[in-house]
Amino acid sequence: MPTSLQDLTQSLLSAAKAAGADSADAIALNGAAVSIDVRAGVLEQAERAEGNDIGLRVFVGQRSAIVSASDTSASTIEAMATRAVAMAHEAPEDPYIGLADPDMLAQSWDLAALELADDTPEPAPKALEDDARRAEAAALSQDGITQVDSASASYSARDVWLAASNGFEGGYRRTSRSTSCVAIAGTGLGMERDYDGDSRTFQRDLRSPEDIGLSAAERTLARLNPGKPKTGAYPVLFDERIAASLIGHLMAAANGAAIARGASWLLENMGDQVLSDGISLIEDPHRPRAAGSRPFDAEGLPTQKRSIVENGVLKGWTLDLVNARKLGLASTGNAARGAGSGPSPTPWNLELTQGAHSRDDLIREMGTGLIVTSMIGATINPNTGDYSRGAAGLWVENGEITGPVSGVTIAGNLRDMLRGMIPANDARTHLSRVVPSLLVEGLTLAGE
Repeated sequence: MPTSLQDLTQSLLSAAKAAGADSADAIALNGAAVSIDVRAGVLEQAERAEGNDIGLRVFVGQRSAIVSASDTSASTIEAMATRAVAMAHEAPEDPYIGLADPDMLAQSWDLAALELADDTPEPAPKALEDDARRAEAAALSQDGITQVDSASASYSARDVWLAASNGFEGGYRRTSRSTSCVAIAGTGLGMERDYDGDSRTFQRDLRSPEDIGLSAAERTLARLNPGKPKTGAYPVLFDERIAASLIGHLMAAANGAAIARGASWLLENMGDQVLSDGISLIEDPHRPRAAGSRPFDAEGLPTQKRSIVENGVLKGWTLDLVNARKLGLASTGNAARGAGSGPSPTPWNLELTQGAHSRDDLIREMGTGLIVTSMIGATINPNTGDYSRGAAGLWVENGEITGPVSGVTIAGNLRDMLRGMIPANDARTHLSRVVPSLLVEGLTLAGE
């Protein structure tokens, strides 16, 4: 029985060929994850998961099928290949499917430069429990915090290996270490909660549990006794914690799958201004220690730094091979997949141009308006960009924060919001999406 991920993928490809596939690609994953939850100073839950997953995609002419399994025995691999080929014979033809040409494939990469995995040993469950306890204790040390809903610490490691009959083969290891805390203040209908957390590739980069617990408490206390603003049009400052959601909506509209379906409000806007003058949105899959970094995509194509928006102007879609072929374009190396699913276009690390002013500067410039610190629900029209979301945060009068508000609905249109937004300079540069607080003028707030 094959023991390495590389051996598993080669066995899958050999079985696919023997079963009658014209071509195929395979993925093998091996991972382990540990999660510890603490409540009221007592260990509440401890989980550990380990396992392998394998996936096989076969092509028979212009038909394809995908199968997956967690059993890696030779008999299962043979059965997977036989089943996949039989399924492919029954699938509809698709003129756009198929592996990449060999001359398109990634040829070399520098895994060490990407720093995808921490080489220190997996933390012991007791160390994770200690981190969770420390975060909880820090939150509870603040007057007004009545309880901690959850304090958690976790670790995960995953190995990935890809191989295809076009000659591609490669893999990498990724680790993640995180701590989080959710604090509660108040009682009954006046109860409020908020959170903080941190997730890093390297343990030594992680913020201290005390810092996370204190921050969660501070954010929770700031939400007590909220009011509700009068309905009207106001400037809205999207806090750095949630500002990336606006860029997420832009990226969803620039996704090649949406463009190929004709279901995007950006459909006719290639080469048009979509952000404010001077603002760019850069994708960089080679940033060290970032969650969205990778040396190649799920189709074996090289990843590359690119401008999605340059000086406010839309420059490119996010494309995998199938959607690129549908649009008569080249893939941007953005295919992602799991063991049981085919490739789909997915953005990697993103960075929005930061502004010249601080968050406090923008608050002073707002006059009267809303700082959004949390959002619930979403109604986004993918064809028009009409936007409506529930929100809570802090109210600003004459450039000064006056207190918390909740039960607010924000409405606008993403075209106008993105073209008029003003960035602060407070983005956290270690995140996969580096997006600062964003000030948007003239949104409609539904309150009292």
